[in-house]
Amino acid sequence: MSIQGEVIVRNFQRPVLQPTASFDWVIGSDEPGAAHRLAQETSWALLDRVRRVADPVVVERVLGLAAEEGIDDIAELWSGAGSHSLAGMLWRIYLLRRIVHADPEGTADVFRAGQNVSVTIDPVVAGAAEPVTPDSIADLCDTLLRGVFVGDLAVALERAASYCRVMSLGAAFVADTRDSLDDEHAAELTTRALRYATFADELHGGARRWRDGTLD
Repeated sequence: MSIQGEVIVRNFQRPVLQPTASFDWVIGSDEPGAAHRLAQETSWALLDRVRRVADPVVVERVLGLAAEEGIDDIAELWSGAGSHSLAGMLWRIYLLRRIVHADPEGTADVFRAGQNVSVTIDPVVAGAAEPVTPDSIADLCDTLLRGVFVGDLAVALERAASYCRVMSLGAAFVADTRDSLDDEHAAELTTRALRYATFADELHGGARRWRDGTLD
């Protein structure tokens, strides 16, 4: 099973512009002060604006901004937000989408590997269309981001958590198959598997906080 087009960047000047490498680098610390407050305010303002308007055109415009790097500066601001916050949840969903659009073939390979070894309902909950292809994985991550702004946010976060669990299993499986062939690449995939597992736990926690009203 091949991982095509994956580039590991060592120098992270602008993490949102190198999404796959950024994921190896992630997760930032939640620092107090103006940046933290601004991250909270922009995330809630964006969510409220899009949900209040409830216009599909506005939702698609937000997705288009994400696809065209139009919200990179805001997303980079969110990157330092903790998992207890809406800004932190938006950053995680945004980053998942950026990763798959940067390397759809590699991401589809990893997802299929995780799907094949999973013994849970996570592949079903994540909801990737069959057969799993680069296009269907890209569509899934678009749907996850869209779900933040329409419908039940907790459901979108739970779906994203399931997606991350599948990706974690897949990255670990591919790492095992690469171990004897390319130690460095296997180590990178193992690190990525741990990042996805962490994201899964955090997104699941975000869904719980949204439901009980404690998401910052």
